[in-house]
Formats: sequence, structure tokens, C-alpha cells
Amino acid sequence: MTLEFTKMNGAGNDFVLLDNRSGGIRLTREQVTRICHRQRGVGADGLLLLEPSRSGEADWAWTFFNNDGSDAAMCGNGARCFARFVQRLTGTTEALTFETGAGVIRARFDGPLVTVGLTPPRGLQLDIEVPLPEETLTVHSVDTGVPHAVLIVPDASQARVQALGAAIRFHPLFAPAGTNVNFVQTLAPDSIRVRTYERGVENETLACGTGVTASALICARREGFKSPVQVRVAGGDLLHVSFDERDGDFTDVRLTGPADFVFTGRMDF
Repeated sequence: MTLEFTKMNGAGNDFVLLDNRSGGIRLTREQVTRICHRQRGVGADGLLLLEPSRSGEADWAWTFFNNDGSDAAMCGNGARCFARFVQRLTGTTEALTFETGAGVIRARFDGPLVTVGLTPPRGLQLDIEVPLPEETLTVHSVDTGVPHAVLIVPDASQARVQALGAAIRFHPLFAPAGTNVNFVQTLAPDSIRVRTYERGVENETLACGTGVTASALICARREGFKSPVQVRVAGGDLLHVSFDERDGDFTDVRLTGPADFVFTGRMDF
């Protein structure tokens, strides 16, 4: 089998995208991990398939895999790349919608930037005590399409992302599904820096869109940050999280940032 693919990145969070509008692509977990492998495949944090809408409630649908082959409901950086991929294939300049495991996402284009409207956040909790063998950490959590824990740190560059990220990600408090883990440093009012340990990648990535969003919302609730919140990610890019607040809930949550094409190619199985 030969697959034609497109490699993209959103703020350094990289993806392989496949056009499966015909429905002819069926990938096993092993094939996904091979494609995403950085030495034996294309290399990516995740893989996305463009497919026809299943419900008729959106223009398109995606199937999304983490690079370990597991299913993922949502990815903010992947959503921006997916929208730009659809735009290139179809020629549309209008806003578009697509189905994800977290719900229908709406995307619009503004020059080199893409804004995606995320599904309403759920289950926001502050000040969760997480006991670890050497210390007890205080984290905050919210589901922005996928679950995220947020740890406020004085200096993100000194954060033990790999060790603490793995410990929190697999902690019994977040079982059985586990959680993504974000290390957040306040830079200025309405401005933060975020490093993320991603579930399914099991490592730090250069950016995580839903993690950036979770971190911004937690800071809005804890610190009174106002929309939009500027977020500097590990890859150096600047993302923006916009939102409204109504009756104590966050609504109309939007993530804006780049979605860049890297290269196209073919891969044989």
C-alpha cells in the first residue's frame, strides 16, 4: 500500500494528514505508530484523516490518532492544521466545520493564522492535592476536549516536565484515562508560558493547543486574566486564547495560531 501524505505543524506540534474522503484508508495501530515514528516513518505527534461528515451536522469529519496509535478526541493545534489542510484540498476561503470526538469544531482563516472554536470546557477543578512519593503537588484541571492538569510554576524553563508530567499523567487520581499535564509560568497580566507533557505521546511536545487553552482558562479563573490570553509555547510560537464568561462558565472559547505546511510525500507499506 502506498499512502500520499502531508506533513504539517501547528506551533511546532506536528502531524501527518491523510485525505480519506474516499474511505479507502484503514490503518492499524501498528501502522499509525510506524508512520509517526521519527526514525522509521514520517515522524509526528499525531495522525489525522480527513473524512466525510458522519452526522451531516458538519462539513467534514476527522479521525485522529496519537503517535502511539491510540485514539484522541481533540487536539487544538491539530484542528488548525486540519482546517488549513481542508482549505488547500477544497479551495474554500470560508469558515468550515468538522466533527471530532469532542464535538463539532468551527474554523476560520485570517491570513497565515487559523482560529478554531473549541467545545465548551468541562469539569474545571481548582486546588487538587496530588500526593507523590517525594512531595504533594497542587494542580488544577479542566477538560478542553481532552483532560488537562495544570501546575503553576515559578519558572517553566526549570520545570521537571518529563518526570513530574509522567507521574501526574498516570496518577490514580486521573485513572483510568489519565491526563495531559501543563507547567505554567505567569509572564505578565494575561500572558503565560506553557510547557506540556502530552498523553499518548508520553513526552513533552513543542505545543499543545488544548493544553494552552486549559492553562489560559485556569489562569483566568485563578488570577482574573482577561480575554485574550497570550501563551508562549516551548516551540517559541505565540498563541492566543479568547473566551467569554457567562454565569460563571466559560463560553465561546477560541484558539488562534499558525498552521504551517512542511512537506508532502509518499510512504510504502
